Amino acid sequence: MSILDSSVENWKIKRLIKNLENLRGNGTGMISLLLSPRDAISKVQGMLSSESGTAESIKSRVNRQAVTSAITSAKERLKLYSRTPKNGLVLYCGTVIGEDKSEKKYCIDFEPFRPLNTFKYICDNKFYTSPLFELLENDDTFGFVIVDGSGCLFGTLQGNSRRVIHFITVSLPKKHGRGGQSAPRFGRIREEKRHNYVRKVAELAKQHFITNDRPNVKGLILAGSANFKNDLSESELFDKRLSCIVLKIVDVSYGGENGFNQAITLSEDALTNVKFVEEKNLISKYFEEIALDTGMIVFGVEDTLHSLEIGALDTLVCYENLEINRYEIRNPLTDEIKIHCLNKEQEKDTRYFTDLKTGVDLEILSCVPLTEWLCENYSKYGIKLEFITDKSQEGFQYVNGFGGIGGFIRFKLEMQNNDYEDEDQGGEEFDPDEDFI
Repeated sequence: MSILDSSVENWKIKRLIKNLENLRGNGTGMISLLLSPRDAISKVQGMLSSESGTAESIKSRVNRQAVTSAITSAKERLKLYSRTPKNGLVLYCGTVIGEDKSEKKYCIDFEPFRPLNTFKYICDNKFYTSPLFELLENDDTFGFVIVDGSGCLFGTLQGNSRRVIHFITVSLPKKHGRGGQSAPRFGRIREEKRHNYVRKVAELAKQHFITNDRPNVKGLILAGSANFKNDLSESELFDKRLSCIVLKIVDVSYGGENGFNQAITLSEDALTNVKFVEEKNLISKYFEEIALDTGMIVFGVEDTLHSLEIGALDTLVCYENLEINRYEIRNPLTDEIKIHCLNKEQEKDTRYFTDLKTGVDLEILSCVPLTEWLCENYSKYGIKLEFITDKSQEGFQYVNGFGGIGGFIRFKLEMQNNDYEDEDQGGEEFDPDEDFI
């Protein structure tokens, strides 16, 4: 999965977590079931059958029925899978209480976009969402090179999943020989072997972390207990495509897997800041285009979605908590369908939902958050979709100064803001089309 798709999947998981955390039920009739790729569907089915028998001993009739109903729903959903998906499986089933105090069944299952490393089965009055947060943390893959005088380890880290991809050992001469050759000759041999060792490590780093002429990791951490890590980073033998993504060089006390674990701990700050820095750079580039007056950016709902429709948009930059809904509205008299994108204040204006000429109420065919619609449809327009937060200074300025939605375009557009004059009153006439796609 690409970095771009990961950004969209992150937003979907955040939205799902928010929705799940708002759901509540009576008793313990809400089941959270999370399977890792190693968990067999058949064994989980057996476990649920056992839990169903245990649930029969619950004294409260209402709670007993809710639990057994949720377990039955979970078992039925699991029948849809012949085997556990490669990234695991997330399943939430239960009876939830709506805003009107009515009860309704809720059931959702999906394969996460990253592997789950845990098995959880919990019955409660709410859904258990903590493991989903792990999907949002450091979802990018980072490369590690742990090099010292005894060997070199190459590994990757994605979230909390680490993997050793290659390990070599080496026997290098010490600083002093035991006789039999002159000191200068011994020194030359020692330096030659060290140089060959650095060359070998550089070649393996290129082999493991370069795919299709591009780095296959988000960043690289060099670690070791000697000067080899510094020699590697400064060497002309080290691929320039890798040297430019080195995030940190750390000193560790060990080599091998112990050094790998220590390097992960010591580089946590660098790994955490990657997304934050990426967001700052993206918005800074946007502001730079504005300062240079290149005409290659758009902002606001109307201009951004207009450029999307005509195929001019290249990258859409959207605030992850954008509070704008996309309405699909039909005129019952003419069967004409129009699209409105409205914020909360505009939704209160009845003129968007009434035919101004006849006074007929318009029919709302659909209403979905604009961010949700973009996630489902962005690929159809061949654009990049980037979600940002308001946690950085640049992100905060973008959200508050530009409405939280805009983007980079492929070619310049002539954006026209038309003023509609009322011929009878000579004033400005309301035009609902100004917020249409």
